[in-house]
Amino acid sequence: MFIYGINPVVEALRSGRVRRVRIGPRGDRRVEEALALARAKGVTIERTDQAAIDRLAHGGVHQGIVAELEAPRDFSLQELVEAAAPAPPLIVVLDGVEDPHNVGAILRTVDAAGAHGVVRQARHAAALDGIAAKASAGAVAHVRIATEVNIARAVEQLKDLGVWTIGLAAGAVESYDEVDLTLPTACVLGAEGTGLRRLVQQRCDRLVSIPMRGAVSSLNVSVAAGIVLFEAVRQRTRNLTGIDKTLATKKESGEVDGDC
Repeated sequence: MFIYGINPVVEALRSGRVRRVRIGPRGDRRVEEALALARAKGVTIERTDQAAIDRLAHGGVHQGIVAELEAPRDFSLQELVEAAAPAPPLIVVLDGVEDPHNVGAILRTVDAAGAHGVVRQARHAAALDGIAAKASAGAVAHVRIATEVNIARAVEQLKDLGVWTIGLAAGAVESYDEVDLTLPTACVLGAEGTGLRRLVQQRCDRLVSIPMRGAVSSLNVSVAAGIVLFEAVRQRTRNLTGIDKTLATKKESGEVDGDC
């Protein structure tokens, strides 16, 4: 698995997944900083010509650096749920999202929101190297990913693990901000254009939509993911703040012990 670009390579080095780094003849200060990190991690560095770097990056914007990674670990659904403890899980499920730019952007948002993992389909999914890794700005090296053959079945399994499954569907009457996202939640997203497949929709506990106020009828799937994930962050932060205020009030009134 090859990734390219300074940020993705640096994040992969930090995660400890890089086997080898290859650089072209025209390095700059940021490339040298990445190489210093590679040396500190004991990673092999190879200098090669520009044509070889271009081939490894398949024409992508590589900034003169390419890294060969160990194959990413494939997590189970149960591991994604358990990784959240003691917090309620917040997971993203991708139903047929094949555009690598969208997948990379979603991974970046999942990492930024502190969500606990992504579930992707084995066949109808973008590869996690190359464009997706670049678009993720290195988040691909940190986000837990579970690969499942059947997304509809994965949704059922998440429900069995105590996770509420919330599907985003353009025609849903309920708005995304009307559901309680402080509960263990999996946000299920379909491909742009086709949306969630019918069988996957039927498996979800609830279907919600993002209200559209303008002339365009839909959002890019990665933007939709960001909106819902940060609504979950908002609700969960507000919930924790409310708990803290309640405890503080009870301490002042003597209803609970000061060390509680």
